[in-house]
Amino acid sequence: MTGGDDVKGGGLDWAAAYRRLNRLAATTEASSTADPAREAALLDERARALARPLERRTQAGPLLELVHFRSGEQDYALETRFVLEVLRSPEQLVPLPGAPELLRGLTLLHGEVLAVVELSPLFGRAAPTTHGPVLVVGPGRPELGLRADTVEEVRLLARDTLLAPPAALGAQERTLVSGISRDGIIVLEGEALLGDGRLFFDFSEERTA
Repeated sequence: MTGGDDVKGGGLDWAAAYRRLNRLAATTEASSTADPAREAALLDERARALARPLERRTQAGPLLELVHFRSGEQDYALETRFVLEVLRSPEQLVPLPGAPELLRGLTLLHGEVLAVVELSPLFGRAAPTTHGPVLVVGPGRPELGLRADTVEEVRLLARDTLLAPPAALGAQERTLVSGISRDGIIVLEGEALLGDGRLFFDFSEERTA
């Protein structure tokens, strides 16, 4: 967690970050709204996937309905039940100089501060410096934003076809992975991702520091 010591040590300029967030809240309502065109496209893709013949979808066992996205040089997928919306306004992301590599910045969602994180450092890769959409994830309510380069599609994948995580991944990283698709997509374990303390930051002290 990020605590008040970072502020006292000159690491994070929380006051400046909150000033920018306040200006963002005062000047735009778009920060809490998913891009309508992209949301419609995702819903259309989801509908088309679900409309495929049932016998084809059940041959290999239980199916996973996944949002496929790319971050850095890696493709990921997360079950749609964890993805609440997709934000397409990267200019509204407030960076935090001195923050951990995992923490890309803060944004506002429905008037609440949402931390936006990078997946790449969790898997031993450098965090990309590019901007892109943000997947808002949580178990029914927003808890975290995942920065992506692109959000590709909603797809169906039989759980039984997933390959085991590669041995090169450490034990902690393996807990975040349900498996690897045959075309190399890392399928994330939603519950484990949302339970990983490295991805959550306590902002209560920083606001008053």
